[in-house]
Amino acid sequence: MADAVPVKLRRLVVVGLGLIGGSFAKGLREKGVFEEVLGVDRDPETRRLAVELGVVDRCEESLEQACREADVIQLAVPILAMEKVLAELSRYDLGNAVLTDVGSAKGNVVRAARATFGSMPPRFVPGHPIAGSEQSGVEAANAELFRRHKVILTPLADTDPQALALVDSLWCELGADVEHMDVDHHDEVLAATSHLPHLLAFTLVDSLAKRSENLEIFRYAAGGFRDFTRIAGSDPVMWHDIFLANREAVLRILDVFRGDLDALREAVDSGDGHQLLGVFTRARVAREHFSKILARRAYVDAMHNNDLIYLAQPGGSLSGRVRVPGDKSISHRSIMLGSLAEGTTEVEGFLEGEDALATIQAFRDMGVVIEGPQHGRVTVHGVGLHGLKPPPGPLYLGNSGTSMRLLSGLLAAQSFDTTLTGDASLSKRPMNRVAKPLREMGAVIETGPEGRPPLTIRGGQRLTGMNYEMPMASAQVKSCLLLAGLYAAGETAVTEPAPTRDHTERMLRGFGYPVDVQGSTARVESGHKLSATHIEVPADISSAAFFLVAASIAEGSEIVLEHVGINPTRTGVIDILKLMGADITLENQREVGGEPVADLCVRSAKLKGIDIPEDLVPLAIDEFPVLFVAAANAEGRTVLRGAEELRVKESDRIQVMADGLKALGVKCEPTPDGIIIDGGAYGGGEVWSHGDHRIAMSFSVASLRAGGPIRIHDCANVATSFPTFLGLASQTGIRVAVESN
Repeated sequence: MADAVPVKLRRLVVVGLGLIGGSFAKGLREKGVFEEVLGVDRDPETRRLAVELGVVDRCEESLEQACREADVIQLAVPILAMEKVLAELSRYDLGNAVLTDVGSAKGNVVRAARATFGSMPPRFVPGHPIAGSEQSGVEAANAELFRRHKVILTPLADTDPQALALVDSLWCELGADVEHMDVDHHDEVLAATSHLPHLLAFTLVDSLAKRSENLEIFRYAAGGFRDFTRIAGSDPVMWHDIFLANREAVLRILDVFRGDLDALREAVDSGDGHQLLGVFTRARVAREHFSKILARRAYVDAMHNNDLIYLAQPGGSLSGRVRVPGDKSISHRSIMLGSLAEGTTEVEGFLEGEDALATIQAFRDMGVVIEGPQHGRVTVHGVGLHGLKPPPGPLYLGNSGTSMRLLSGLLAAQSFDTTLTGDASLSKRPMNRVAKPLREMGAVIETGPEGRPPLTIRGGQRLTGMNYEMPMASAQVKSCLLLAGLYAAGETAVTEPAPTRDHTERMLRGFGYPVDVQGSTARVESGHKLSATHIEVPADISSAAFFLVAASIAEGSEIVLEHVGINPTRTGVIDILKLMGADITLENQREVGGEPVADLCVRSAKLKGIDIPEDLVPLAIDEFPVLFVAAANAEGRTVLRGAEELRVKESDRIQVMADGLKALGVKCEPTPDGIIIDGGAYGGGEVWSHGDHRIAMSFSVASLRAGGPIRIHDCANVATSFPTFLGLASQTGIRVAVESN
């Protein structure tokens, strides 16, 4: 699309000097894009005001006179008056002028142009600005009206490319966000997003105003009523014209809405609370959900900032008792298995981070009623193993690789097709590690180039169980295949080369589904069911790891991390730190919902470099970025091998951490499957997290022993796993905060 007008143009003619036409004229006049801006309007007072207010240079009463030597003619008349204006223009020699319009129903404009000109003029570019105001008339003309608003152009196959580029550039000059769309598609979309809401608002206000108790209704109307019915104050004549001009599309969307309204009435009449709850829970998050998809963001507001910078000050020590957020892996699985269970599952301690919210939204899109999360509580109304419904479109999973890999397993056996998409980071992650074994089970899965997202999974396939020996230890791959095994004929057995987290196996048992684990092999077979249960999510050891390392390296520290999950497949970080000399004790050990938990007491200690045992690598795979910080503060050399999976996480964690450590003055050398770090003093500096949450938090911890402040770029994704990190860091004594502008 064009973003600047190529040369200064001679004359702009705006026909119809209301709010939209007047704002278009005034904006381009102030920009100096045209040598002259002319207005045409049938009302003499409007013409006088347009000149007096500086909206146009001058006005003409005669349309023919105004359009002589025009470069661009903008038609901003009411939509039902468009045919008359076009008929008049068709009698004139318009030369090489470009025609465009601002009507909200494009099919009607195109039909009128073809009827009056005999065919659609190639230099006519239909357009529609999605902007407005409660004010109207030329007095309300605002040169900034279109800034940061959408403008949709609907070119046809034979539209002159130069004319299209010119109209594009004019809207860009006004600060608009220009998009192109097919004519019919535009009218369908606008019927749903603009025309139907106006129709409902007009109808509701009119219906209530006719009731005998109308005074009481309007006297006690609260903010919600006023907000919704505000648009009923719009220009009745304009909207009368719009509904008649776009009647086919409006009728189609109105019929769909009427069907939904009938279903809602039936739910109220029959006392079907589940149906009502489904509508209300989906609607509550819908607007935010779709805005994130359009921006290719995920589910937490912090994600708005592309370069959120943390400024971490050096020094300090840690103290106090804290509870870090719930375990992300268990939070994901609680939603997945709760959705596939029969009955209602209650979850406490749920991690309200972006990744886990992506999983909730995916199951809502497939018809599962999910209440919350609110203060860590979620209620999942399960639909059973075969109760999922086709989603209305692709399932958008933000930045969550866990969601995509695990969902691909359970979706491979559904009766409907699904497409899994994500943000820019997730779209770079390898998915063949789940796609290939699922195909061996009979799934039909299409991936993007090099096995990357999006994934399209074809429904209606019959899966067959298999014995799969994983080439690389991965809890996500294991879990994906076990979930597929719930549907596959016969037995599915997954053997891993090294132990990985076993939350899926434990939680399946918690839901009453039999899982056989012998040595390194886990087995499931189809034919059983999941029964709803209560889940208390323990604090996430991956989040606790930042404080384990922080308290270990900062002199004079002593901190207690409460209710941390100590699943033996996740405690590699504790084992590695203890081998380095960390002072960590486990207190109040107990079991909650099938998962072992404890309070971790950490005191500062002198760490020493070690060769990290390879059998501990899979048990600490997510914690290595902050373990690298521990190594930088240890005496001697630390060597990591067998961790090539770190190169295909949210970032290449080996290279990104090495680059950041070197920027601080740490001596280190990345290797293909690990890193060599020589501990010692280091300074402050500037580092980049490359959008990786664990990198950003690791360098925040590094500041405790730095010789100067550390500026950490691109930290918004901390919200994916640890939305309360900054607050807890400040509470315990880590001096890190968002850098103020």
